[in-house]
Amino acid sequence: MDVPKMRTRYDLKYRLTLRISVVSALCFGAICAYVLFDTDRSVHARNERIAEITARTLQLQQSKMHWVNSPPAGFPDLDAVAAAAMRPGLCIAYRGVDGAIVQRICGGAEAQTDDPPRAFAMLYRRLFDPGREAARPVSFRGETTGDAVVWADAGVMTAEAWRELSRLLPVLGTALALLCILAYAALARALRPTRLIRAGLERIAAHDLSARLPPFDLAELSAIRDAFNQFAEGLETALAQRGELTRRLIALEDDERRHLARELHDEFGQSLAAIRALAASIRHSAAQDCPALVGDCDGIARTASDMMDQLRGALMRLRPPDVDELGLAASLEGLVAGWNRRQHGRTVFEISLSGGIDRLPGIIATNLYRIAQEALTNTVKHAGATRVRLQLTLQDGPASATVLTVEDDGPAGEAPDKPGMGLLGMRERVASMGGQMSFAATSGGGARLRIEIPVPALPDLSRAPTQPQAACAA
Repeated sequence: MDVPKMRTRYDLKYRLTLRISVVSALCFGAICAYVLFDTDRSVHARNERIAEITARTLQLQQSKMHWVNSPPAGFPDLDAVAAAAMRPGLCIAYRGVDGAIVQRICGGAEAQTDDPPRAFAMLYRRLFDPGREAARPVSFRGETTGDAVVWADAGVMTAEAWRELSRLLPVLGTALALLCILAYAALARALRPTRLIRAGLERIAAHDLSARLPPFDLAELSAIRDAFNQFAEGLETALAQRGELTRRLIALEDDERRHLARELHDEFGQSLAAIRALAASIRHSAAQDCPALVGDCDGIARTASDMMDQLRGALMRLRPPDVDELGLAASLEGLVAGWNRRQHGRTVFEISLSGGIDRLPGIIATNLYRIAQEALTNTVKHAGATRVRLQLTLQDGPASATVLTVEDDGPAGEAPDKPGMGLLGMRERVASMGGQMSFAATSGGGARLRIEIPVPALPDLSRAPTQPQAACAA
């Protein structure tokens, strides 16, 4: 089985600061490389100049030797050049045409406090070749008599480069740390409005469509703010229109149900009553003239009676008792009692009412009855439960709300992926009243449907009678 990989989530400030630090570290690395390259270039250019001066000095000495007609003793004489240009680790030499070094003067190395790391020394020597020489030809009368050669000791140059880099690295490291701290602080201040954006989105997710974002200083965040507010306003308008349309459709559906119930009662019900009366009349006549037809007449009468019972149940579902006249509590208790009678003990239905249920507004009471009716029907059809509990509570407080829960002990513990018309109808009714509906599995198996609907302030709510807990069984 494939296991999904968990992606680590980083804070935006941390991620941007990390990128800034990486870019800054690369820039500081480039600075260090430039310093090393520039130091090597400067040293090599200095050696080139010293080699040029040495070559000219030796050519001058050869010219004097020609003028005096006796070469000075100790030619070539490099002391004059060495006295002016000698540095630690620097070597000045005269090389004859045969390649042999005739004379060489080298400066001693400075006392080293520490040697450069071996890895740095190897890398530096491979990149720069610090011991390479600078040579200039020495000519006399158009002929080359030798070369003036200047080079620096590789170890001395490597140590000098490491000392320069050692002085530079702490400065750059401190600058990098300060840059990261300042960048993180600046990003934290600049991204502070994102908390307001997140809070606004959370309010939208919680169905608070009145959420709006304040103005921001940044142009990008201001554009997000304008888009967010426009989206919230459009969504609020669309949901308001949808709620109004849903209320009209629900009212039209209830009217159509009442009309259909009236037609069934007036037409189909009367026809069934006539069939049963006719069967009784035929049975009375057949008992004297044709006793063999008595059984058929009784069968017709039983069938008509069964159809009358089914029609009565359908009429009860299409046109329930008037909640405004009987009250919501009595209507729900009658609904539960009816299901207990029809189930014959296969499923036990219980009801619990608390708070001033009968003081609810008529539209809320009617919708709650319809929702409870549909919830119990779905439970019987799909849950396969042995016990179903309906609980309705009116919560008193600053924001009054009524909570309807339907809980069963059936094996179905998850909400269906594609809800049917029943759940969609309940969801539309709940949305039309500004409520919330949730469906979740219970800890002991089964499922719980929970519906919460806000209720306008009710006068004398504390004096409303509390309905005692009741259990209806067949």
